[in-house]
Amino acid sequence: MAVDNGSIAEAARRLNLTAAAVAKRIHALESEIGAVLVTRSGRTIRPTEAGVAIVERARHFVIEARDFKSIAATGRPSGQLRLGTFQSALSGLLPDILALMKQKYPQIDVNITLGISAELYRKVLDGDDLDAVIIAQPPLAIPKSCDWRLLREEPLIVLTRAPAPSRKPHAILASEPFIRLHRRLWPGRLVDGYLRKAGIRPRELYEIDLPEAIAVMVDRGLGVSLLPDWAPPWPEGLSLAKLPLPDARPYARRIGVVWARASLRLRLVYAFLEQAAAARALRPAAKAAKLGARAQR
Repeated sequence: MAVDNGSIAEAARRLNLTAAAVAKRIHALESEIGAVLVTRSGRTIRPTEAGVAIVERARHFVIEARDFKSIAATGRPSGQLRLGTFQSALSGLLPDILALMKQKYPQIDVNITLGISAELYRKVLDGDDLDAVIIAQPPLAIPKSCDWRLLREEPLIVLTRAPAPSRKPHAILASEPFIRLHRRLWPGRLVDGYLRKAGIRPRELYEIDLPEAIAVMVDRGLGVSLLPDWAPPWPEGLSLAKLPLPDARPYARRIGVVWARASLRLRLVYAFLEQAAAARALRPAAKAAKLGARAQR
């Protein structure tokens, strides 16, 4: 903890201990091992070579200890769930799920890793870093060693500055400067597939891997885009129009959870999936209530 935070004082604050107590524990560990583990420079500390080796082994030990706790638990699931997610799901889908998790399973510690779908998928397949990931559905079949559950479908939309032009969506895509979602992303490949099927060769201006940044650029009048209609919130203060597309359902981004069937933390994954389903069921009711409140104003 002290090495991760670079400060004994910060480690003490997080552990609800005094700085002196943390320093005493470090000294005791150094005496037991017979090596200096950290060096101090003012209020900050750095691990020595021996300290780096100890920290890495200690991290693995803590993870294994949590695994043992999860395996041995006969009551409510507990331990650390290592979860990966991408940016728009982190802000649009995950908060509702985590709020429900906190209420029903406060003993589950969710550790979140942010990344793009392809990178997160490889990590859960490797089984070393992540227990489950929220990602766009992979373009290839998911191996039998893993499982998949759908959370949300996001249709492709033409994104323009408001008010929307009177022309049809395909005409807009073919004539306006186009800001493309990067093709290294799986959703970017869906966009590319739709454009090819529709026979549209847009006047490409930029190719960007952040949908939120694309939305801001469209608001500034730089061009139009073709994006999945991701779960709100979208960037605030933008004047945008979303236009539906014909024959676009096969190209919708499907967001879901992938996990390893043989995971030692399978009970934690199932607890997360349970609350993800509950959050999905609550979403339409919350949306209807919000619309009703607006109508009464």
